[in-house]
Amino acid sequence: MSVDSRMVAMSNPLQSAPGSAVPGDDVDDALQQVEHQLSLLWRRARSISHQLSRQVHPDMEPAAYGLLTVIRREGPIRLTDLATCIGVGKPSVSRQIAFLESIGLVYKEADPQDGRAQSIRLTEKGEEKMHLVQDARRQVFRERLGEWPLKDVQTLADYMGRLNAIYGDGALRDLGTKEAGVDTADNSTGA
Repeated sequence: MSVDSRMVAMSNPLQSAPGSAVPGDDVDDALQQVEHQLSLLWRRARSISHQLSRQVHPDMEPAAYGLLTVIRREGPIRLTDLATCIGVGKPSVSRQIAFLESIGLVYKEADPQDGRAQSIRLTEKGEEKMHLVQDARRQVFRERLGEWPLKDVQTLADYMGRLNAIYGDGALRDLGTKEAGVDTADNSTGA
């Protein structure tokens, strides 16, 4: 069993006492802080996604809300492309899309580039609901980050973009997590 040392360094607490400087401790300390802050952000983002999904529909799961955000951003999209975009299997996406269709937020139409395929798009009701919820979410960001200097907000966006770019699709597979016994099947879209 081969475990990538980068994963071990980021998942195990440092054993050294404060003030005992060993070469590399600064990097490990910084990486540990990044991991902690990202974990905290992840938990809070999941909680917010849960709340937002319930604002769209009381029975909606956060995963379905995430699909709606992608469909709204990308426009009409094939089921396979949607699954690839969020990094989960087609059956999971198909189940969520069936739910979204049943409550009138999305519909399928013939794909203009391939009549055999279907594209998924928001209904008028879906667009209205997402507009209201995303406006409210944006207002929360404005309230929370409104006192930050614009340059700091732009820098945060740039750094988050860089982080997302290096992780991209399949980042956990790249780290050899299957060998480490980590299950990557439970990816969420809580965006």
